[in-house]
Amino acid sequence: MRHGNKRKNLSRTASHRRSLLMNLGCQLITHKRITTTLAKAKALRTYIEPLITKTKATESKEVIMHNHRIVFSYLNDKQAVKELFTVVAPKVAGRPGGYTRIIKLGARTGDNAELAMIELVDFNEVYGKGISTETAAAEPVKKTRRAGGKKKATEADASADETSSDTSAEETTEA
Repeated sequence: MRHGNKRKNLSRTASHRRSLLMNLGCQLITHKRITTTLAKAKALRTYIEPLITKTKATESKEVIMHNHRIVFSYLNDKQAVKELFTVVAPKVAGRPGGYTRIIKLGARTGDNAELAMIELVDFNEVYGKGISTETAAAEPVKKTRRAGGKKKATEADASADETSSDTSAEETTEA
């Protein structure tokens, strides 16, 4: 029985589970999006979100260094910690939580395991405010109405009728 055990074991020993989550966390920070099984993605979310929250504390230099050391003890990758504090932290500064998104991808062929994509929310260009101001300025938004298309069609028909009536009038005068 697992009374009171809220941790997901992932069928691994404690050291194997810690190194698995450490590697997945480093890859998520580095690549901003990874694909894994649904169980691992849910376990990774509970592992990585408190670390991202620690990057937001900016009271004093001692607190920042302390948080760097804490995060490094969980990730053990200098480049991932540096990217977390320099790239990820400024983007999530205004967000009160919920830094990751899990999207189910279906079953994996072979073992039928449920796959999921876990990503950092603020780094996705498809959802939310991912459109940059440069692309928005380059591509103006085209606003059309349904009736606008009919008006253009009737104007084109009217001009076609005028030209056809002009040609038919010319033919009758020649004959």
